[in-house]
Amino acid sequence: MAVQRGRTGLRALLTWRRVLDRLRAVLRNGATTFTVLTVTLWLMPGVRATDVLDTMGLVVLVAVVGAVLRPLLLAGVTALGGWGAMLLGVLAQVIVMAVALELDPSKRLSGWPTVGVAALLAVICAAIFDWMMDSGTEDTFLTEAKRLMRGIRRRQARQDGGRLLDLRRPRPGTEPGLLVVQLDGVSEPVLRWAVRAGNLPSIGRWLRSGTHTMRGWHTGLPSTTPAAQAGILHGASQHIPAFRWFEKDTGRVMVSNRPRDAAVIEQRLSDGRGLLHEGGVSIGNAFSGDAAINLLTVSHAALPGRSARGWAAFMASPFGFTRALVLGVGEVFAELHQARLQRRRNLEPRVSRSGAFLALRPASILLRDVNVSLIAEQMARGAPVVYCDLVDYDEVAHHAGPARSESMRQLESLDQMLGVLEQLGQEAARAYRIVVLSDHGQSQGATFRQRYGETLEAVVSRFSAPDPADAPSVPAEEEATKEPEFPHPPVAPVLVVSSGNLALIYLTRHAGRLDRARIDAIYPQLVRGLAGHPGVGLVVVREDDGPVAYGPAGSHRLVDGTVEGQDPLLPYGPHTRADLLRHQRTAHVGDLVVISAVDPVNSEVSAFEELVGSHGGLGGWQTEAMLVHPAEWQVQGDLAGPDAVHRQLAEWLEMLKLRSAEPSLEDALVSLPEDRDGAAARLSHSRDG
Repeated sequence: MAVQRGRTGLRALLTWRRVLDRLRAVLRNGATTFTVLTVTLWLMPGVRATDVLDTMGLVVLVAVVGAVLRPLLLAGVTALGGWGAMLLGVLAQVIVMAVALELDPSKRLSGWPTVGVAALLAVICAAIFDWMMDSGTEDTFLTEAKRLMRGIRRRQARQDGGRLLDLRRPRPGTEPGLLVVQLDGVSEPVLRWAVRAGNLPSIGRWLRSGTHTMRGWHTGLPSTTPAAQAGILHGASQHIPAFRWFEKDTGRVMVSNRPRDAAVIEQRLSDGRGLLHEGGVSIGNAFSGDAAINLLTVSHAALPGRSARGWAAFMASPFGFTRALVLGVGEVFAELHQARLQRRRNLEPRVSRSGAFLALRPASILLRDVNVSLIAEQMARGAPVVYCDLVDYDEVAHHAGPARSESMRQLESLDQMLGVLEQLGQEAARAYRIVVLSDHGQSQGATFRQRYGETLEAVVSRFSAPDPADAPSVPAEEEATKEPEFPHPPVAPVLVVSSGNLALIYLTRHAGRLDRARIDAIYPQLVRGLAGHPGVGLVVVREDDGPVAYGPAGSHRLVDGTVEGQDPLLPYGPHTRADLLRHQRTAHVGDLVVISAVDPVNSEVSAFEELVGSHGGLGGWQTEAMLVHPAEWQVQGDLAGPDAVHRQLAEWLEMLKLRSAEPSLEDALVSLPEDRDGAAARLSHSRDG
């Protein structure tokens, strides 16, 4: 019986298709290594010339050394995990090449410094050459990911009592699974336009063939990633008033992409029944969704450990970390060139694209490739649901503009990755269906400072004299690298906290949220002055009969819709009143809520930060997110707000039998303890604050 199984496995290994695939891969690798070594030796000064046979012998030596060392290096990378895996991953390819060059019988290079430089140069040349051979596609990356998935599935089969040696390819799984990919910052109009232009072949094919359909959903206020993911993953978006905010009870500015703060915020969000709580995996998100496995999740603030084989394999592979690092350097040069073109063409609006953004752009590409490798691993392990955030487009659009050519190229590369994930389904342990969504869009426009010659903090200082206004000096989405100071430093009497074209203003010396009468008593010019500024569209403040939105020539009482003068809500669309009312109920909202004016002709907004593409407030496309899902799946009603998207995804998981049904209201009330008045505690599916 064992002999028969061995023969079956050998026949599977020796099929013509697999033999041709292997032969093609060997020839490709040999040609790449030969070209790379020839170029490297030619570039090295003082290297004596040798014939082609010597170089071909060195190619064979590189292959042999790689076959021996790479499994050992992979084992070392896996054992180290985290930062150690990153460090060894950088060195792994250099080590293989350096050992081969040192063992070269022709001794064209001598001395470890020279050999090390040559090895590093060879690795860089190999990454560039492979990318050119693939014509900029992700074919080699896809091949490596499939190899990783087959290895994981065979290992799991052995652990489950299968054969020790099985050469057959594992069959695709049949049980359902769900893969949710978030394309950060992609608005529904931008995605629809890119599909119609034919620039997104993967999504376009899904939509044209009828396997998927696309719809928009309204994010509400604030239109930012942490609020969206608090709603989508936990059904609790009302705990997030902005990207960052001030908490009067602790005297602390909370920044939702700062790991220490994100951990505190998630404790407030989680009820143990997040979207991913039944064996799900969170990859690259702000919050976990109560996932069983968290990889690169901000609120858990740790690199993948030893158990994440996808992390180790990516770091150790010549088509993984090394390739992404080399191509990332190329992205820096591309960014410098694109920024120069904007300046030479006098393209407006524009902002500076230097400084930290030069590091963010290649980092986002590296993170994308890492995330896809981690997704591949979890698909091979058979995780029932995986949710991953890909941030490439959002990072570039902030500085280039949401519809500019460089941003659209990032969107096209994300579409390529969706095609990769679709093909990886052939090797997965489940039959995964793919849902693609965004958390918000982006709106374009010159910044507030560019338009009006001063920052919002300067305007607030003028109307609150003699108390100067203050604001965090680091742009909101870059603040993850800046840990809070302990004990907390003193804050100014008037604190302005901005997120895109949304600003929360706090009178920090006064406890609780102040109403209009108290604010006017302290700073008589503040509300009136802000509402009359040409760059301010809305100032929302609480009054005796509820919150009121003031504009340049009128006001709108949000509770009953009473308008005096010109309605300031009209330029922001039909959802504005509901968005503002809901936002006023959010925890830790500012004493004043300020939203910049929106251009009625081209829907441009003015960010209070130095970003040409912004989100966080209202106006333009920043509140128009998208959802691409299997066409046969029903959507219940309009998707207004991220909590509604959470409920819809949860229903689809229940339909796939990947999530137990929510208890009915009657059953839940019976199981809840009664309070002192005999009334059952309030139950809210969306966990209203």
